[in-house]
Amino acid sequence: MTTPVATPWILGLTGGIGSGKSAAAEHFTRLGVDLIDADHAARWVVEPGRPALARIAEHFGSAVLQADGQLDRAALRTLIFEVPEERLWLEGLLHPLIAEEIRDHLARARSPYAILVSPLLIESGQYRMTQRILVIDVPQSLQIQRTLQRDSISEQQVQAILKAQSSREDRLNHADDVLVNDQDLAWLHGEVERLHHFYLTLRGGRS
Repeated sequence: MTTPVATPWILGLTGGIGSGKSAAAEHFTRLGVDLIDADHAARWVVEPGRPALARIAEHFGSAVLQADGQLDRAALRTLIFEVPEERLWLEGLLHPLIAEEIRDHLARARSPYAILVSPLLIESGQYRMTQRILVIDVPQSLQIQRTLQRDSISEQQVQAILKAQSSREDRLNHADDVLVNDQDLAWLHGEVERLHHFYLTLRGGRS
């Protein structure tokens, strides 16, 4: 008789742009934790042939499509951050579709706990799918510095992205655990490993 596999509890992992949440998430996967990235789900739902892409092109026009039919993310990003109402329209379209993709992938997780990593965990309501929340936190000045070094965007665009995300205070108010990522990568990996060993002791995300 086959022993049933226990359903993993879900850890929500979030942080503002440039916080290092992706680096933290990557190290959790090296430790054997199943993970779904909401950004990946957001890309899947707008692939060519999917209904969401047709709706976006109908709403914003062909300028948001590349020659090969893929979504031109840079063009769309400029449009939605210049006009907040357009960002809200896009979120209303995509958030339910992204949530469905996330639920499908989490249902296939087999590690003792699984991770939903999302920059919009709080704003989108995705935190309701989780039993515990880990916030990767950094001072805003460091967020801006890291993002300018990593991405080919202006400081004005970085500030617009920061305004569109939950405030640092709001994220911290939702946090069960906080990892302040203001040191080097080796230190970050050590903190992830410490938290991982702690999470393995939990049932349903609680002590």
